[in-house]
Amino acid sequence: MRRPGWPTKFWVALAVVIVKPISWLLVKKDWRRADLLPREGAMIMATNHLSWLDPILIAHFLYNNGRWPVILAKAALFTVPGLGRAVRSLLAIPVYRGSADAIRSLGSAEERIAEGSCVMFYPEGTCTRDPNLWPMEGKTGAARLALETGVPVIPVAHWGAQEILPYGSKRPRLLPRKTFRVLVGPPVDLSKYQGRPIQADVLREATADIMAAITALLAELRGEKAPDAPFKKPSRG
Repeated sequence: MRRPGWPTKFWVALAVVIVKPISWLLVKKDWRRADLLPREGAMIMATNHLSWLDPILIAHFLYNNGRWPVILAKAALFTVPGLGRAVRSLLAIPVYRGSADAIRSLGSAEERIAEGSCVMFYPEGTCTRDPNLWPMEGKTGAARLALETGVPVIPVAHWGAQEILPYGSKRPRLLPRKTFRVLVGPPVDLSKYQGRPIQADVLREATADIMAAITALLAELRGEKAPDAPFKKPSRG
């Protein structure tokens, strides 16, 4: 038996044994307004993405506040012997990038939502390329899932992981010990989209609302003014 929205006890224990010591050793904690996280029931947690390290640190934050993070991970990880079994058992969702199968990721996320899970989204889809590390424009998956299921979107901003492992770097900067800051906001108000067809313009507007909430939290966390418009990642070509 397992708790709704959680892996079995064995896999929870294994993940905790690995992740918690890493997190406690790497960073000091500055976690704020965690009381705004719903303690039960399905939710979408939408956050900014700064480093390959921040999923581990955010996962620790969620676990310590009573939620199991259902993470979207690259589909290739699910084919690695041993690791594939682990990520499946931890309820991670495979992400099929640049493929017609991408809709399968949202289908899997909807199944997790039906179980009462906390599904963790990086709406930007990758680590930010903004020169000053502000959130970029978001992709519409989190908004679509929220509008289709009606579950709340909880915006979360974090800061500090990039000081340990900047995007693209393979060598962590462990000393001096850094501080990982997290700030939780109230649910994003998407009520104005209720009853409207879920089509491209609605998804873009709802996604912009989600990203604006994350950006405002990050501005508060950093004590700086955010840009007037989000950075647009250059398209390949």
